[in-house]
Amino acid sequence: MILLVPFIGALFGFLAVIFGAFGAHALKKSFTTEQLTSFETGVKYQMYHAILLVVLGYNFSFNDPLENYIAYCFISGTFLFSFSIYGLCVSASKGKKLRFLGPVTPIGGLLLAIGWGLLAYTAVKEFI
Repeated sequence: MILLVPFIGALFGFLAVIFGAFGAHALKKSFTTEQLTSFETGVKYQMYHAILLVVLGYNFSFNDPLENYIAYCFISGTFLFSFSIYGLCVSASKGKKLRFLGPVTPIGGLLLAIGWGLLAYTAVKEFI
């Protein structure tokens, strides 16, 4: 797990740069303003959490199960949140919106929130 987290963070960061450039140039012509804004939100959240995963990967020992849960929440939450937004935007622009992805986005967001809550807990657990 210790080497996997910074790798996944770097992969998410790499993809966020690619998707961001793709959205800014290629998708600008086929997306509505609302779709482009949603797509950019997915890219931003993906990049924020990519950076976080790299930092955690180099600072956590992953000997504590809580550290593993935090990483799992951020990895799965980022994937579900950002990639469901991408799927919704691309499919809507083609006129065939994949509605089943709609509920996936908040599940990803919930996992991200849980990850942040657990991270906050690790920061204060010594004082409680």
